[in-house]
Amino acid sequence: MNHRSTTADFESTVRAALGRRDLAAARQAVEAVLAREPRNVLALLLKGDVLLAEGDAAAAAAFYEAAIVAVPEGAVVPHALRRELERAETERARLVAQLAQDFRRSIGPPSSPRFAQALDILLGERQFYPSQPRHFHFPELPTIQFHDRSAFPWLDAIEAATDDIRAEMLAVLDAGDLVPYVQSDPRRPAQRGGLVDNPQWSAFFLWQHGQVVARNAERCPRTMAALAHAPLTQMPGRSPAALFSVLRPGTRIPPHHGFVNTRLIVHLPLVVPQGCALRVGNEVREWVEGRAWLFDDTIEHEAWNPTDRTRVILLFEVWRPELSAAERAQVSAMFEAVDRQRGAPGEWSI
Repeated sequence: MNHRSTTADFESTVRAALGRRDLAAARQAVEAVLAREPRNVLALLLKGDVLLAEGDAAAAAAFYEAAIVAVPEGAVVPHALRRELERAETERARLVAQLAQDFRRSIGPPSSPRFAQALDILLGERQFYPSQPRHFHFPELPTIQFHDRSAFPWLDAIEAATDDIRAEMLAVLDAGDLVPYVQSDPRRPAQRGGLVDNPQWSAFFLWQHGQVVARNAERCPRTMAALAHAPLTQMPGRSPAALFSVLRPGTRIPPHHGFVNTRLIVHLPLVVPQGCALRVGNEVREWVEGRAWLFDDTIEHEAWNPTDRTRVILLFEVWRPELSAAERAQVSAMFEAVDRQRGAPGEWSI
């Protein structure tokens, strides 16, 4: 007897047993095959059918998943088996959704947004994104994607100046005095997916490499006055940085990570067409003009402007509030020492 007829006999035996609700016979036939071939795709799929008939939804979903992943990538799958796998995927998705709904109902409403996120991660509905600084990691700082706006009362004065800041920004845009946000450096490899030296993502720097850009700051006195309210990072030769970030129509900034977790990035939206958004980790938010937010840029993030209009924000960096004054001073001194040893400031951006 050849393999194809053996498979057909096994399948018909199991389906016949399921049809007459003889679940013990169906289970016995399936498990006999799996004992010999633990990764037999059809046997895994039919074991899911048996478990579902027995009322064990969680185990059934697990076996449907096992059948799907048991197919090698790029393998040629017979039409009949492919149809069965599509059925298994549909059934698995239905069972997982039902199990999640039952689970949530048993727990009750989330007590906080972070517990809601924890549930989403547990149930596989969201991914967990850790902090992954490219240059320096300061231990024991919480991993928070978007920080609670209410914890930063100094933002009130900056938001209150939105109209003045926007007016200065528009004058700058009209003059066209922008530079590409990411500029090439012969000492560094290309980065950020085609946006190097690309004016589609442009900037007008007010602070850069830890120094005021005098010719630009003189044109934006009210913006500079507003920034004086913020606890800007202080690292000679590196930070603070503050700029108008300009994202042209149809431009997407690819996923990336920031340099250090001792800072947070602040966005004050100035001109934002509907549909422009930022993803930080597993959370996506659309900018709202005049409403600032802070986020940890060492968590994977990306941004996009799918519209036919330009998006502009005021962007700057501030100290993490968890750091003491002494720790901030030593972080700054540490980078000064690094730069002295190297003879020049290292790579840095926001």
